[in-house]
Amino acid sequence: MKRLFPFEFVYQLFALLVIVILVHGVYASVVRPQAAGVLQQQQQLLQEKPDAVVEQSVWVILKDYEQEACFILFFWAIAIMAFKARMVYHERRMLHLKLIDLPEGTRILQGDIKPLRRKLQSLDNQDEQRLLPSVLQYALRRFETTQSIAETSLVVKNTVENEGERLDAELSMIRYIAWAIPSIGFIGTVRGIGLALGQAHQAVEGDITGVTHSLGTAFNSTLVALLLSILLMFVVHQLQLAQERLILDVENYGDRYLIANLKTLQQADG
Repeated sequence: MKRLFPFEFVYQLFALLVIVILVHGVYASVVRPQAAGVLQQQQQLLQEKPDAVVEQSVWVILKDYEQEACFILFFWAIAIMAFKARMVYHERRMLHLKLIDLPEGTRILQGDIKPLRRKLQSLDNQDEQRLLPSVLQYALRRFETTQSIAETSLVVKNTVENEGERLDAELSMIRYIAWAIPSIGFIGTVRGIGLALGQAHQAVEGDITGVTHSLGTAFNSTLVALLLSILLMFVVHQLQLAQERLILDVENYGDRYLIANLKTLQQADG
């Protein structure tokens, strides 16, 4: 089966570029100005009322560079999974087509192979390269040359298993992103704690504002990263479930509509 790997690779790079521009634009024009305004208001409030309770702001939680990087990776992973989900949708669409349309009780003999293969080859180029038509063509060719139902069944099984392993391997980039997001959050935690320690002398003198902001950076980055990671892993598992169901359904289709209807010449003579 031919794969559009270069197109998918270009799509991923283009999606990353667009997401970086959009997310950074939102941060530069909305998030950080809003966060700066909130922090200024909080500072004025504390100067007027030192014992005032300051409410946490979403803009302040999201303002740091680690959170921006986490959002970029999150939306990039979503874009990649949207591409793969679309491919799964088109693959599943083939299951609803009557690629092997035989009257009930009809058996497939060697002489019926070429008409069935011509029907599969009559599909447009993109559909012909999809998983189900490819599996059926491989199986029909094997049955035509070997007249063995067992070997034909093995071809169906091995082909869909190989495709399942390929689909699972292609999720490695998404799994890496799901790992990288909390890691970036922890980097923000380390950076925030380091900044807080660097301002410890101010806290000793009674000014804890800098230490508080630095610790806020530490905890906020971890909070955002973990929340995005939890959401991303849920979507990843849903995509993986859809791919696994596709593999099982393709194998069942081959068994039900092809393997179960095959008949060897020896069986026909009998």
